[in-house]
Amino acid sequence: MNTETNTVPSTVDPAEVARFSQLSEQWWDPKGKMAPLHKINPLRLTYIRDVACRKFDRNPKSLNCLYGLRILDIGCGAGLLCEPLTRLGAEVVGVDPSETNIAVARMHAEKSQLTIDYRCTTIEEMNPRERFDIVLAMEVVEHVTNVGAFLDQCAALKKPSGLMVVSTLNRTWKSFALAIVGAEYVLRWLPRGTHQWDKFVTPDELTHHLARNSLAISDQAGVVYSPLGDRWSLSSDMDVNYMVVAESI
Repeated sequence: MNTETNTVPSTVDPAEVARFSQLSEQWWDPKGKMAPLHKINPLRLTYIRDVACRKFDRNPKSLNCLYGLRILDIGCGAGLLCEPLTRLGAEVVGVDPSETNIAVARMHAEKSQLTIDYRCTTIEEMNPRERFDIVLAMEVVEHVTNVGAFLDQCAALKKPSGLMVVSTLNRTWKSFALAIVGAEYVLRWLPRGTHQWDKFVTPDELTHHLARNSLAISDQAGVVYSPLGDRWSLSSDMDVNYMVVAESI
């Protein structure tokens, strides 16, 4: 791998890295502290697969529908998205600043007999000449120190003909009630302190940061939880969780 890197200041928050590093051994436990991520993961994967297949004219029903596509998963954790994307045929690079997360990701991929390029690094330290068909920033922007600078780096690594997919939390009173008070304090789905409401990003703010990089949103969807069905689904309601797809203008 070429070791040429950027000299851009890091947007990584050391406190956030430490928090998620403590959970590294539980990443692959569907009943542990990462259970909410396991529940939402099939929806995230389907969304990414479908938008990619529309963009690159693929059949989403094909077992190798992402074959030949190079995908970067930023803040990949222990690889919950990297592994299924690899099974769909993609060439996946998973990046995370936590050494323990990357160690768990590599071990799990080896047990699963999957070849995934995991790197313990930050997006700012990556080779600026690398380019990807799809750049993923899933549940990451609300944990960085500078959203604009982070998205600048994401955009720089996307091929002109590629996609960027971002999922995050909207900064509304509804998200405060559900994503923090409800999820962390009442239902205890997540460890307390997982999220900071003031770091949530509104769709307008995200649109502004993307436009600064000559990117426009081509698809967007809210992500809502149904207690009765115990499942996540896409919705027009973007008040709490939401995902967007951005393409070059």
